[in-house]
Amino acid sequence: MIRSVVRGFGAALPKRVVTNQELESKVDTSDEWIVQRTGIRQRYIAGEGETTASLGEAAARAALDNAGLTAADLDLIILATSTPDNTFPATAVNIQNRLGMHHGAAFDVQAVCSGFIYAVTTADAYIRGGLAKRVLVIGAETFSRILDWSDRTTCVLFGDGAGAIILEAQEGEGTIADRGILTAKLRSDGAHREKLYVDGGPSTTGTVGHLKMEGREVFKHAVGMITDVIEAAFEATGTTAEDIDWLVPHQANRRIIDGSAKKLGIPLDKVVVTVDLHGNTSAASIPLALNTAAADGRIKKGDLVLLEAMGGGFTWGSVLIRW
Repeated sequence: MIRSVVRGFGAALPKRVVTNQELESKVDTSDEWIVQRTGIRQRYIAGEGETTASLGEAAARAALDNAGLTAADLDLIILATSTPDNTFPATAVNIQNRLGMHHGAAFDVQAVCSGFIYAVTTADAYIRGGLAKRVLVIGAETFSRILDWSDRTTCVLFGDGAGAIILEAQEGEGTIADRGILTAKLRSDGAHREKLYVDGGPSTTGTVGHLKMEGREVFKHAVGMITDVIEAAFEATGTTAEDIDWLVPHQANRRIIDGSAKKLGIPLDKVVVTVDLHGNTSAASIPLALNTAAADGRIKKGDLVLLEAMGGGFTWGSVLIRW
């Protein structure tokens, strides 16, 4: 059986760090309130010249270096983003060109905070189907560009950044002992659109718009939806929470992360948390967290790693992967 195995990983962050204390001077909020409600202490905000493409390129180069590969070794680039540089062409094509890659293909995937899960699942399908041997999967966002900086309920939550992994086709035996992606589960339900969306777009207002969120409603649905796709992953592989070495969740809110882990019976010391450092970076949050934990040696070869996310739409999903 062909498996999609992680060959390399990397990340990139903007230069500017914005602390909760800095936001206190701009909107009616406090460091205590932000930390208590979300667990966020700071976030990175893109400055002049820093875009989704530039951050994505930097993360991609870091992943290529980590893998000991060049762009010539890739067959496909999939970028998960909700904040593209342009309406078209796809920002993935821009990154492809920046990397000096003039073969293969590149395209964007849009599933908001679940985007990286959707992109990894798509890459896995290409690899298992024999359409690609190596796929660069990137999550990159500049959410600061779609925030209403006078809305204290949303502007404190989000940050910018990018993370990337390279998936490579390798032969496995078809058991859960194989390295690589063991299963992936995707879900969506458009009935929840009004709970988390951007109030603009080319086809409607002709403007970019700003992020709008019903925070309590999102929180109310999050733990149940996340649990749904994780239990589906366990059922598909015959694994349990006890088998998991690391849970790497979407970094939206510390209370959602802790609540999901508790409901699933996964100890908090097996959960990778970076929301305090990065805020919610949407599709970039899981690869940023993966990079952090793999770079510091927590995630090691052979570890069973569970990824999960929920985002606007609603979309949600999980990926179970042996590192």
